[in-house]
Amino acid sequence: MADITQKEITKANRAAWNASAPLHGEGKHWEQLLENAAHPGFSVLDPFLTATLEGLDLKGKSAVQIGCNNASELISLASLGILPEMGIDQASGFLAQAKKLADAAGLDLRLLEADIYELPSDVGQFDLALITIGVLNWMPDLSEFFRITSGLLAPGGRLVIYETHPFMEVFDPASSTPFEPAFSYFERQPQTVTEAITYDGEDHGEGETGYWFIHPLGEIITACAQSGLGIIELREYGHTIREPEYDIYEGRTAQIPMSYCLVARTVSSPQGR
Repeated sequence: MADITQKEITKANRAAWNASAPLHGEGKHWEQLLENAAHPGFSVLDPFLTATLEGLDLKGKSAVQIGCNNASELISLASLGILPEMGIDQASGFLAQAKKLADAAGLDLRLLEADIYELPSDVGQFDLALITIGVLNWMPDLSEFFRITSGLLAPGGRLVIYETHPFMEVFDPASSTPFEPAFSYFERQPQTVTEAITYDGEDHGEGETGYWFIHPLGEIITACAQSGLGIIELREYGHTIREPEYDIYEGRTAQIPMSYCLVARTVSSPQGR
């Protein structure tokens, strides 16, 4: 593939996500989500992420979600006593859905449409930065991403990442041999994504072209640590949090890692600053 710049990658990914947004803002699932958001104690967080957040003593603390999508997870933080203040995403289509969900929940969120690599100077700082599945792999430069993320945290602030495990990128569930490695764990070239981006496991046809990156766990941990954040814990899980087609890798005797949760805290200035 010809060289492509970081700006071109993020622009393409913005177009890909905006093209997919209408597929998520309609139908029974969306209507149910909108209805549920109006109920006290609304949460879409699973027990693993909920337990992690509850153990961090964040009640009454402010939160930002990076790559917030429709903000359903950000809104869910309110059920834990955490103050959801800002959601950042570059796809305006999903932020429009986020506004509807926030209104239903009676929350006044600041929803910022921006490329994470080009944030405005007045974003502010927060006690919690939350990143969930489907964010890191769209990032062409992890070191810069974590440097910016670190800057969003107030002194003593925590970063929580709940993501699909990078080892899952080795496999292709649609292959005729889904349990054999199909991709290199150490591939550094961006992977071209041409199909519409959805989570339901259904084929919705072609979408706008986006770019997906395989970031090994060591690269993620190193970029996080070098941004000035201290690693508190890293938990790896054998359960899936991604599309239904990956369910075939769960519940096996020889279980592979399928997801992880990383918790870090501001401790110092990042290297080079």
